[in-house]
Amino acid sequence: MRKVSFAIRGEYITLGQLLKVLDIVPTGGQAKMLIKSGQVKVNGDVEVRRGRKLRPGDTVQVDDLLIELVAEGEV
Repeated sequence: MRKVSFAIRGEYITLGQLLKVLDIVPTGGQAKMLIKSGQVKVNGDVEVRRGRKLRPGDTVQVDDLLIELVAEGEV
C-alpha cells in the first residue's frame, strides 16, 4: 500500500475536494460516483458522503492508496 501525506489549509477539506485535488478523479461528479460505490474509506470505515469533512489526523483509503491528513506545516 502506498502512503502519502496531505496538508490541510484551514480547518477541514471535504472528501470530494480531496479526491479532486489529488487527481484521483477529474471531476466532482466522478468523485461522487466513486464515493457512492463504497470504494472509499475514512478512518477504516466505508464513507458514502462526498461532503464529509476531513481534518488533520484522519486517513482516507482509495484502492491501494492511503492518504494521511496533517495540518499545514506538518509535512
